[in-house]
Amino acid sequence: MSASTPRIVELSSPFARFAGRLLVGLGHEVVLVEPPGGAPDRHEDKDAFAHWHAGKRSVTLPLGDSDGLRRLLSTADVLLDGTPDGAGPAAEGLDHLVHVRVTPFGLVGPRSGWQGTDLVVAALGGMLAQVGDPEGPPLHMPENQAEQLAGVNAAIAVLLGLRARRRGPGQLADVSAQACVAAALEAGTLAYLHEDRVPPRPGRVHPLVPHGLFQAADGHVGGGLGGSPRMWDALLDWLCDEGAQADLVEPRWQDPVERKRHQEYVFKVVQDFVGRWPKAEFAERAQARKLPWAAVDLPCELPDNPQLAARDFFTRVGDRTDLGFPFAFPEGRRITALDVAGPGEDQALLDERRPPRPVEVAAPGRGALDGVRVLDLTWVLAGPYCTKVLADHGADVIKVESLTRPDPTRFAPFMHLSRGSHTDPDTNGYFNEVNRNKRSIALDTRTDEGVAVLRDLIAHCDVLVENFSATVMTRLGLGYDELRAINPRLVYVSMSGMGHTGPRAGWVSYADTVSASSGLTGLTGWGPDDVVGVIYGHGDIVAGLQAALATVAALEHRAETGRGQHIDLSQLEAISAHMGTALLTGSRSPAGNTHPRWSPQGVYRCLGADRWLAVSVRSDEEWAALCRVIGRPELAADERLRTADGRRQESALVDGALGGWARGLPADMAAELLQEAGIPAGPVQDGGELVEHDPQLRARGFYVRMEHPAAGAFLHEGVPIRLTGTPGSIRRPAPLLGADTVEVLREVAGLSPERLHQLHEAGVLR
Repeated sequence: MSASTPRIVELSSPFARFAGRLLVGLGHEVVLVEPPGGAPDRHEDKDAFAHWHAGKRSVTLPLGDSDGLRRLLSTADVLLDGTPDGAGPAAEGLDHLVHVRVTPFGLVGPRSGWQGTDLVVAALGGMLAQVGDPEGPPLHMPENQAEQLAGVNAAIAVLLGLRARRRGPGQLADVSAQACVAAALEAGTLAYLHEDRVPPRPGRVHPLVPHGLFQAADGHVGGGLGGSPRMWDALLDWLCDEGAQADLVEPRWQDPVERKRHQEYVFKVVQDFVGRWPKAEFAERAQARKLPWAAVDLPCELPDNPQLAARDFFTRVGDRTDLGFPFAFPEGRRITALDVAGPGEDQALLDERRPPRPVEVAAPGRGALDGVRVLDLTWVLAGPYCTKVLADHGADVIKVESLTRPDPTRFAPFMHLSRGSHTDPDTNGYFNEVNRNKRSIALDTRTDEGVAVLRDLIAHCDVLVENFSATVMTRLGLGYDELRAINPRLVYVSMSGMGHTGPRAGWVSYADTVSASSGLTGLTGWGPDDVVGVIYGHGDIVAGLQAALATVAALEHRAETGRGQHIDLSQLEAISAHMGTALLTGSRSPAGNTHPRWSPQGVYRCLGADRWLAVSVRSDEEWAALCRVIGRPELAADERLRTADGRRQESALVDGALGGWARGLPADMAAELLQEAGIPAGPVQDGGELVEHDPQLRARGFYVRMEHPAAGAFLHEGVPIRLTGTPGSIRRPAPLLGADTVEVLREVAGLSPERLHQLHEAGVLR
């Protein structure tokens, strides 16, 4: 490692370990601190340890060795701290240090001391309420998605802290896993804030667009009717070619409102057709017609995906193939192999002399990305979520739209506040949430004059982000070679579904189809014959977060080298990298709400309509405590139930006892009783309950009220990364369409009043 390579000391936990892995992928030096003999999971779950910690260095320190830890931290740039109590005196007074604390519920608030597992945080953060059948229990997503959302946010916090340290001291970052989940629900809370409703769990059908999960001859496929008239026409042509159209050729079905009203019937016709085909063949034939369908693959099938293989996505860990990283970095580098260090293999680091960077005097009141200008060519969710993160932390984000090519969510029929209608481009709550803190310019890039203005803007921006399909920028004459000629220091982040290279670069994708291809959908369900899948935009949000991480990493790389770069982010790779240990362990079947080592773990019905309690029991001691809380001490003495394996074998008895106790209690009360005994538990909260009742989010000021000039005042989802020195914030509402056109083109592109008048007259600035 070079002297300029940041050194991150990791005090690991399930909520911090993914951040460390991502930082290894970025080329940083990550030093894992373990107890003598190695961390327990090094021996208890070797596959998991290898996945999370390959590529990290190892130092062992006795528990409580504050002096040794301080010696190590004096040579470090970052402390990535997942411990419940923090590093304590070892980190005090080290002004150069970026200290990122990652905990289940954050460092302040009435539930800051609550115990949290992935299941419990997913319940309290709102994720669990969004997956599963409406008439059944909420369903846990596989491979610790709540933990991984916390991890990628923590990695972003690390890089924001390092960037802010270029003009000031280190600082503390407080990352609450619950807040990370609550900020990643797509429509989950927004429907409550903007339509005063709580959507039911969607089962296998997308709640907003006509997509879902369909049974193929040998498995499942994800897809649907598409998002445009062209896609419906192409699907109908295919059905007609195969004689499977039923009555869908009748004129009434050309009306999307009619199709939505009778979606169950339309889906039945499509299902009858899909069921004839093997999943892979159906997906390939659909994509040949530019239709957004994908086979539902399991993680063990990912190495056979020609797109992932062609782009060198996978990494060798020892002699085994593991999932790779969300994007190549820096400048197209792929990590093809990593080793697992032995415990204490890098003990010499404790005696190393490595002077920290000098600490500058901070400029008050500036976000970590203050001074960074971002040209935002994104739309819908994945891209705007990325640029929202950048804008929240101080970047000047300029969103490029026009009346001929607005962000489609501006005119979506859902989530318009009562003061507006679905024909008003400025009142859609979905748009206004992910585009706050941005400026909007109206620029028709379908014209030569519009592209010329776009080139002027590119010359004066630090970052360009787009989530078009792979060939759009090249067709505009703005491939990376041309972008680099315009602005050699430009950070260009593309976010296509499959990436710009590879045999499937031209495939059409939505969040649900990317989740299908990644293995996430195939592992979400109750068993091999009962796949439910992930229907909401989790894949879009993961891609957006990873793109934000890539952007800040590229800005840091530019600060060291002077060079910009193209980050060719594939949304498929981004979500595949969130599949944890699934490839190493060969996961082949959904496991519902259970845990491979803990028992019991599940979701139990409570008092009230659709009220549920999530519980994880991680040890035999917690089992004994649970038995006392539920008034069944005899179960703790039952020899059959003394171990997790025994309790799993007697799951009917265990779940019956716990479920019977929970059924007569409000979920909040049941959770509080278990938490008082040190047992991870929490109510399953939907979007309305998060806003109305969650005391932890309220104490942390998570929901922020802001007045919008067209939509009125409403609550926004907050910033989950709390930087104490350079805090992110919601400074301004989402922009009206084109509201900042004149200001931006004068200030940034340097256009004269005469040139602006000419462009207006030509209709380029509509």
